[in-house]
Amino acid sequence: MTGVRHAETADSFVHEGLFYRDPDGLLAGTVPFVTGGLAAGEPVLVAMPGANLRLVRATVGPTDAVRWADMTQAGRNPGRIIPWVLQAFIEQHAGRRVRIIGEPIWAGRSATEYPACAQHEALINMAFAGRDATILCPYDAGRLDADVLADACATHPVLVDDAGRRPSAQYAPAEVVARYNTPLSTPTEPVSALAYRFDSLPAVRRFVTGHGQAVGLDEDRLADLRIAVTELAANSVAHAAGSGVLRVWHTAEHLVCEIQDDGWLADPLAGRLAPATDGIGGRGLVIVQALCDLVRVHSTAAGTTIRLYVRRQA
Repeated sequence: MTGVRHAETADSFVHEGLFYRDPDGLLAGTVPFVTGGLAAGEPVLVAMPGANLRLVRATVGPTDAVRWADMTQAGRNPGRIIPWVLQAFIEQHAGRRVRIIGEPIWAGRSATEYPACAQHEALINMAFAGRDATILCPYDAGRLDADVLADACATHPVLVDDAGRRPSAQYAPAEVVARYNTPLSTPTEPVSALAYRFDSLPAVRRFVTGHGQAVGLDEDRLADLRIAVTELAANSVAHAAGSGVLRVWHTAEHLVCEIQDDGWLADPLAGRLAPATDGIGGRGLVIVQALCDLVRVHSTAAGTTIRLYVRRQA
């Protein structure tokens, strides 16, 4: 892939999907994007998995004008990326156009993580409509499955590859959000359950603490888990029918906590945008996203299931 020409100026939000097949293609698609932003005086953020991040950073060369972030850490949970990576950077530079490279999907992503990743890419379009930002999302077309690349075509209004830059004829982000809003798989591991009401939140905290201690979570992660689960249970009490069910199990990699109630998260961006600093409410699910390693949601008018994953420690 030779150097790719990106949109150098734009009046509003631009979201591009870059398909590359090798390191040369990755560099051809990303380095001019970065240097073009620097030449235009635009703040630049590059958030990619470690190896790609190091490659692009070494090619761009030493500069304090670019912010670099390892997406395997900053975006391990896809639900963190919009509020805590993209939105945070855009709002830090309010009044200026910004340029961002974000690679949230890579070959090492698990099948459990992927639906949240696809929804993330679709929701970017809604979250930042009208904002002065250009976000370029690289996809390794040589290693990712065809279904992933098809989703990329549906979540990015503009595609970039060896053939150049063009509108995506398959662009349909709302369909992607809906397609992955499916019932969550039934766990194969033994499950412990606790029904709760408005007067049993202390029991919820004790229940979660016991399971976290049993799998060896340290005190910091236990505190994070208690906050996340209590926040969701309190939301059930306040906004659903005043009750719900907490289920807990563990896999070889995660402690998993699931909250189920009869509420409905009608807004697909719920938990994906940080609320205004002077706002009241609206913080619960975005805080949960920040504290957990993965959050999966299935919500319809019939009820909501939110599944939290916290990595077990070695």
